[in-house]
Amino acid sequence: METFTLTRKEMAIILLSLKGRATRSPLTVLQEAWKKNHQADMEHGTSLSAFLSTHLPPVLEKMIKHNRVEGFSLQDIVSLGNQIEYTNMSITSMQNWVKRDFKDFLGSPKVGKKYSVDQAAMLFIIDDLKNCLDFESIRKLFEIIFQQPDDETDDLLAPADLYATYSRLFEELDANNDQLLDVQGHDSGKRNHDALTESTIRQKANQFACSMEHLNPQQREAVRNMLMIAMVSVQTAYFHSLARRYLNATLFLHNLN
Repeated sequence: METFTLTRKEMAIILLSLKGRATRSPLTVLQEAWKKNHQADMEHGTSLSAFLSTHLPPVLEKMIKHNRVEGFSLQDIVSLGNQIEYTNMSITSMQNWVKRDFKDFLGSPKVGKKYSVDQAAMLFIIDDLKNCLDFESIRKLFEIIFQQPDDETDDLLAPADLYATYSRLFEELDANNDQLLDVQGHDSGKRNHDALTESTIRQKANQFACSMEHLNPQQREAVRNMLMIAMVSVQTAYFHSLARRYLNATLFLHNLN
């Protein structure tokens, strides 16, 4: 069956909607995402059969039925995470992060026995950042951005907002949706354009950070750098996914008669 695929920006809007901070409901976001990927089915009147062949995890079924979710189990978060394009999450990893690697930042479930929207967002952020950074580096970044783990009021940027911001900025830099950051101004006479790529990402991140006037200069710089790292990590996730696909194809097809 087909997987219901969402971009990070679409997932971020769903999370913000569940916090009551988005103009679109989760169901509307899901409908728009599905329609975007099934234009031909909509035009040819085959949308019903196409949707019936789409796999829906229970957490998405709840959103479609009730238009909201009251907290997430770890399995819900893994299921949601695996709907995000170029993402491959496992329940074992989530359990390790919650119980050991990021226990101080995630804490215990905050919605009864379930995890909150911001806790889910933090797990999505960790999954993105691990494409580029080791866990110790991620924890050090979290200490700067989220400060005291048990006090949400001192966050420079709440997890759901951080996730939504870098997801949106990445899509703005990938206007043609080819999964590659768009960098303008290449000079054909030069071999390397790494400085231009860095400058493009830095400028986009800096524009947002500078808008956070309630933060001091050092804090704005930290937010800018966090956004840069996150956007590079999203780009890396695409290449990791591509490499895994070709590895799997090579291993599966080798000596296949």
